[in-house]
Amino acid sequence: MARPFSVKPRFRLFLTNTAEFRDLTTLRVGGSISDFREPKTRAELIETFHEVSSAREPWFLLGGGSNIVVSDEPFDGTVIRVVTQGIDRHTDGDRVLVTAQAGESWDALVEWTVDNGLAGLEALSGIPGTVGGAPIQNIGAYGAELADPFESLQFVPPGRGDVVTLRPDALNFGYRHSSLKHGLDGLVVSVTFALTPSETSTPIKFEQLANALGVPLGATVALADIRRAVLELRASKGMVISDDPDSVSVGSFFTNPVVADELSRQLPADAPRFPLRAERSPLVFPLGVEPEFVDFDTEPTEVKLSAAWLIERAGIGKGFSLAGSDAAVSTKHTLAIINRGNATADQVLELARYVTIRVHDTFGVMLEPEPTMIGFD
Repeated sequence: MARPFSVKPRFRLFLTNTAEFRDLTTLRVGGSISDFREPKTRAELIETFHEVSSAREPWFLLGGGSNIVVSDEPFDGTVIRVVTQGIDRHTDGDRVLVTAQAGESWDALVEWTVDNGLAGLEALSGIPGTVGGAPIQNIGAYGAELADPFESLQFVPPGRGDVVTLRPDALNFGYRHSSLKHGLDGLVVSVTFALTPSETSTPIKFEQLANALGVPLGATVALADIRRAVLELRASKGMVISDDPDSVSVGSFFTNPVVADELSRQLPADAPRFPLRAERSPLVFPLGVEPEFVDFDTEPTEVKLSAAWLIERAGIGKGFSLAGSDAAVSTKHTLAIINRGNATADQVLELARYVTIRVHDTFGVMLEPEPTMIGFD
């Protein structure tokens, strides 16, 4: 998100251009950009960011534009689009450390790791966006998260030109969360992953993916088979950027809500529930033996619910739209809100609010949006 800073530069290092957010985002909404920069090299990117973030004007770093909803109003500041390219590797014991520049396509990186026999990212195939944007959301799918193979990232704080290395303990990764999304502003220059040399995948953690491959949970299969199955599953839901009208979206608009176990038990019996920690096994003692009870952790158990299930059971089906609006629920997956051609950002948010209210009124569960909102109060 854009932040103002205190030092006004005496000159600009690069020529500026104008652009439209609607042409640079996967949802195809957003207003005009009066000061648009697109530095091509790593050095130019760092220098441009130093200049822009040292000024008093707002700034915003744009990657693939895949997980943001931008206001239709003109953006009053500077937008830097990160397009730097490059993938490097080196061996570190039994691991291979792969570093990708922030402007690399995320899916191109995943494809590269699969082609080079490196396991760890294969289940994250098909996710749109760039490498630099991936840690912000801690992107995840089919039982895998970016945080799993993450090693470090190279980062430039606002108003500075030096590159620092941030490791997992500095990023506070959680479900679709990181410090970069909530409070830690700055430029991600590149990201490093610790991967395993292998032609077979990491163990499969997601039932739908295991079923698609015809194997049990925990099995491993060829990296290429995982990638193919994931791309097919994502495409069936309109979650791969293509000429499919249902792909004109930010992907999943809502995160799966995490609620107290007590609240989850008030939902219908067929509501999908995913405990965030294993339930305790019962303690069994022979007759006549004095039991010794351990101290149990009294922290409430949390459960992840299916946002798609809640939306559908609240009466909002695939393809739903409000009267007169070009924003609609995807015809393939109720988690996605799509632009049917001429939707505005306000129409997208109006539909999102409607879905949120319906789910809350029906089940008492509040859905949270997954994309970052830019330019809204």
